[in-house]
Amino acid sequence: MRGAARIAAGLAGAAALLGLGGCGFTPLYASPGVTPGLSAIEVHAPQGRTAYLLGRDLDATLNHDLSEPAVYRLDFSIAERRYPRGLRINNVATLYETHVTVGYRLIEIATGRLVKAGAEPIQVDYDVADQPYAGIAAQQNSQERAAEEAARRIQADLAVYFMSLAKK
Repeated sequence: MRGAARIAAGLAGAAALLGLGGCGFTPLYASPGVTPGLSAIEVHAPQGRTAYLLGRDLDATLNHDLSEPAVYRLDFSIAERRYPRGLRINNVATLYETHVTVGYRLIEIATGRLVKAGAEPIQVDYDVADQPYAGIAAQQNSQERAAEEAARRIQADLAVYFMSLAKK
């Protein structure tokens, strides 16, 4: 019975995909030029922990092909602010909000021309622990989460840009 249910579910999924194909739907990464465009980007990260984490995450998500020379350079800057929230009676915060704004510029290396620019605001929260080292670990974890989210958003924005180029 379980095997028949799996087969039926697979057939229903295949039918749904065929139906989407008939209405003109194309997945973003199936568009010509998106994946080669993303893999031709070299990331330049500024100094700082969050910038390093974001540069690492962008390198991983954009999947730069090291065997080919880069066509584009991605420069970015980070503005990071931390705000205490939920103050206790002794005026100690129980929660912090970390606001990270990443401004980025995609530059064509051959011409130096700016081809795409944008900004991604990210907000993450973390609880304050009574132990000092746990508080440091929580703050570092919030930086990692902010960097991952910013990398995901920048990758999606650049993928849409390269898809629009392929449609021209």
